[in-house]
Amino acid sequence: MADRKPALSLAAVPTRRLRTLELAKEIEARGFSGIYCPSMNDGLALCEALAFVTNEVRFGTSIAPIYTRHVNDFAQVAAFIHEVSKGRFDFGVGVSHAPAMSRLGVQTGKPLSDMRTFVSELGEAAERGRVGELPPVVLATLRHRMIKLSEEIGGGMVFANGARSHMADSLSVLSSEAREGSDFFIGNMIPTCISDDEDAAKERNRRTLASYAMLPNYNNYWKEAGYVEEMDAVAKAAREGRVKDVPKYLTDRWLADTTLFGSASKVREGIEAWFDAGIKTPIIVPSSASGGQMQAFEEFFGIW
Repeated sequence: MADRKPALSLAAVPTRRLRTLELAKEIEARGFSGIYCPSMNDGLALCEALAFVTNEVRFGTSIAPIYTRHVNDFAQVAAFIHEVSKGRFDFGVGVSHAPAMSRLGVQTGKPLSDMRTFVSELGEAAERGRVGELPPVVLATLRHRMIKLSEEIGGGMVFANGARSHMADSLSVLSSEAREGSDFFIGNMIPTCISDDEDAAKERNRRTLASYAMLPNYNNYWKEAGYVEEMDAVAKAAREGRVKDVPKYLTDRWLADTTLFGSASKVREGIEAWFDAGIKTPIIVPSSASGGQMQAFEEFFGIW
C-alpha cells in the first residue's frame, strides 16, 4: 500500500489550547500533509498560532464562515497569517448553514452570489488597506455550482462529509488541470473512528453526523449522492420532532461512504480509497469510541 499521509483536523478546545499547539507540532513531526481548523473555538486564531509553532506543514481554516466578521478584518488577518507563515496558509471559507447563522442573528443571502461578492470584496479590501498578499482562498463545497465557482474565483475547494461514491460526479465539473494539477486544492473532511469494536466506531460516527443529516443542504446533497430513502426518513423524523431517531436512519452503506471506521488496517485502506477517488488532501477528523480528543489522536497516530 502506498504511504500517502492525509491531513488532520484540529480544534483548540478551551482549557487544552496549549496542549493543542503541542499536538500540532507532533502532527508536523510525524509528517502528515496538513492541519486544517474548523470554525469552532476560532479556527483563525488557531491558524495564527500555527504559523509560529510549526515550520513546514501546510495549514488552513476548514472552514471560516464568511458572515461572522467584516471582510476588512478577514483580509487583514488572512494576509498576516499568509505572510508570517511564509505562504503555508490556506484560507478556507464557506457560507455555513442557515440555522447556525440564525442563532447568531446573522442574515444570509444566496450562497453563490454571497460567496462571489465576498471573494471580490476580500481582494478589494486587501488592496485598499495595503495589507499585502492574500493566501489561496479555498471554497467550502457540496454541489456542482459551488464546485464550479471554486475553480472560477478560488484556489481550491473542500468538502465536509462528502460521499466517496459520488466524487467522480462532483469533480467532473472541474477542468482536468484543476483535478490533476498540484496548484488547486481538493480536500474533504472525513469523520474517522478507529476501534476493533466496529459497531462502537460506527455509532460514534453516526452521532457525529446526525445533526448534519438534518440540515437541508446536506440532506439534499446526500439524496443527490443516492441516499434518498435514508435522507427522506431523516427529514421526516426531524419534522416530527423525533431527533433521537435520526441516527438509526443513517445506514451502514451510507456511513461507509461518508466516514471511516473500524480497525487500523481498514481505516488505512479507506484513506487510500479517498485519494483514489480524487481527493488530493483527505482531512481526517479523529474521534474515539471510548475517549476524548487527545485519545482520538493517539489512536490515529498508532496506525502509521
